Amino acid sequence: MYFQTYKIVAYIPEDALEKVKNAMFDAGAGHFGKYSHCSWQTLGRGQFKPLEGANPTVGTIGEVCEVSEWKVEMIVPENKLYDVVRAYKEAHPYEVPAYEVFQTVDVEDDW
Repeated sequence: MYFQTYKIVAYIPEDALEKVKNAMFDAGAGHFGKYSHCSWQTLGRGQFKPLEGANPTVGTIGEVCEVSEWKVEMIVPENKLYDVVRAYKEAHPYEVPAYEVFQTVDVEDDW
């Protein structure tokens, strides 16, 4: 038997990492078999240029800004996906937080 799950890939500034991850865990992300709070993360550099009308948390309108951000990946069950995305957006400090969602398939073992 198989079931569909999702993987969310989130980009989180360093100073908000634990707050955002915990909001996502609380909403149902990061459960894998008999484990919770599962994630994978790597540090990188994000870049953006706020345009007129933007309300950036960091950076200046019209100037390219680079920040240290963590790329965090978590598994999300189908029935929790919208709750996790909503929690991510609400906990994230950016006006428009970046993220990606991928559909995956898993085979049921003896979970």
